[in-house]
Amino acid sequence: MLPGAVVGWDLTAALALGEALGVPPAAAAELLPIIEAVMVAKLNEQMERPNG
Repeated sequence: MLPGAVVGWDLTAALALGEALGVPPAAAAELLPIIEAVMVAKLNEQMERPNG
């Protein structure tokens, strides 16, 4: 946990959500870390901008 920064998602919750939506667990496990990395980077970039 870092004040003012996103460091990651709760992947257990994301996998559970994927399961509830019918996403195959192997696909979710393969894709979620990649999606998480991009989203974390973009959210942190956005928070660094003066107008946030």
